[in-house]
Amino acid sequence: MLAVGCSSNEPAQNNQAAPAPSDSSKETPTPQDQHSKLLLLNNLKEPTSLDPPIGFDQISYDILNNMMEGMTRLGKDNNPEPAAAKEWKISEDGKTYTFLLRDGIKWSNGDPVTAQDFEFAWKRLLDPQTASPAAFLGYVFEGGEAFGNGKGKAEDVKIKALDDKTLEVKLAYPAPYLIHMVSNPAFFPVHKATVEKDPKWAADAKTILSNGPFKLTEWTHDSEVKMVKNENYWDAANVKLDGVTWKMIDDENTEYQMYQNEELHTSGVPADMADQLFKDNKVTVADSAGTSFYRFNVTKEPFDNVNIRKAFSMAIDRQTLVDYVLQVKQKPAFAFVSPGMADPAGGDFREVGGDYVKFDAAEAKKLLEQGMKEKGYKQLPEVTMSYSSGTTNEKVAQALQEMFKQNIGVDVKMQKMESKVLTAEQKKLQLQLSRSSFLPDFGDPINFIDGFQTGNPMNRTGWSNPKFDKLIKDAYNQPDNKKRFELMHEAEKTLFEDAPIAPLYFYNSTYLQSDKVEGIVRHALGYMDLKWADLK
Repeated sequence: MLAVGCSSNEPAQNNQAAPAPSDSSKETPTPQDQHSKLLLLNNLKEPTSLDPPIGFDQISYDILNNMMEGMTRLGKDNNPEPAAAKEWKISEDGKTYTFLLRDGIKWSNGDPVTAQDFEFAWKRLLDPQTASPAAFLGYVFEGGEAFGNGKGKAEDVKIKALDDKTLEVKLAYPAPYLIHMVSNPAFFPVHKATVEKDPKWAADAKTILSNGPFKLTEWTHDSEVKMVKNENYWDAANVKLDGVTWKMIDDENTEYQMYQNEELHTSGVPADMADQLFKDNKVTVADSAGTSFYRFNVTKEPFDNVNIRKAFSMAIDRQTLVDYVLQVKQKPAFAFVSPGMADPAGGDFREVGGDYVKFDAAEAKKLLEQGMKEKGYKQLPEVTMSYSSGTTNEKVAQALQEMFKQNIGVDVKMQKMESKVLTAEQKKLQLQLSRSSFLPDFGDPINFIDGFQTGNPMNRTGWSNPKFDKLIKDAYNQPDNKKRFELMHEAEKTLFEDAPIAPLYFYNSTYLQSDKVEGIVRHALGYMDLKWADLK
């Protein structure tokens, strides 16, 4: 499902020998060891990268979130708790944060984790040479945006280790969500000496160092990742599992069969079995966050016309999509920001903002006719809809193709692409209509909508609107939280007035889980956490 803010990639044929396991792999528990607690999970695909600022997606960050740890960690209640930092201080103006690291925190090789590691990592996130898709998150730091855009210097970014245990950061604007945001893997520390010595350090189990609950021991690319409990983790006493194996099975029926055979402890819900599994009360449904959507390329015909974009969006019957295609209780998305974030006006941001799109086939036809007239079309140019590989993505694309045919009389061609290629082509504005998903990096609506600013690497539509850009900028600089939320509502409304995207549904988490498993935390606004997981 998840690629977030992010996208995932399809496993390729692995024709090369697996790397030799490191010495620590001898500790890896096996299913044959009756006394080991080895959790078996499916990661769907090969991680994009296990370098924290690079692997900016669910398939990378679920693994990274259990290998590494930032200043804070999301607790069982989804709120940030002290992690590498034992405490922090915030200045009166909300723009200076001082993090105090706890004593005795170590890397998996025994080296101490220092404030210098965090300074190096956070500046590296911003460094144009790193080319991190998550770099924009670091723009919150004073000097961060200029450095990230190649117009400033690293030394001008206000991130400074005052000593081995103290990190001071100064912000470009008040950011009440910062403590939540630094729990995101993009802000994890990296072992400075290792990164500087070996540019490929994050591609092999032998060279990756961890500071979290588990450490990597084997990585057979496109097949599986193995990790064991990290004895050097500061809170190792509360980690109950001996190890975790992540498979890479990108087929829901194969995954389910492995679950049935006890080769996996959890599984997704195959669409063709969903009804029965729900009836049998076998499915767990949990709150989640994020949005599945399609991007219109506003620089390519016919989607350089707003009414044609709105016609395609209005032709989508989202309720039918979730009820009869997806069949796992998602909520249809009639806006972009998903539910789950409290609004100072009272209630939830989504409830306060309301809906911005709807399904209306008759109105969609009228909008299409109007748009074609405005463009001087007697016949609509050919439209190709691109989507990333995966069973669910294909089913959704097929359903949309049929809806466009039935509701507005448009035959749309389909193009399946490997996820990395799709993302790269989106960034180059080479696709007309293409599938995307967004998972929030921290729990604030600004994280959803700021990606559509002019020139933002997450935009990928060619859309630009000065009013929208100003609303986002004003929201960032607004210290009054109630007014800040009002600006974000206006920005989301402006986004849908121009319709560069067509939202489909909001994510949830539906899964099957063995009765032997307990304590897995699936954060609505974060990543899977196995720190508290156990096997009976």
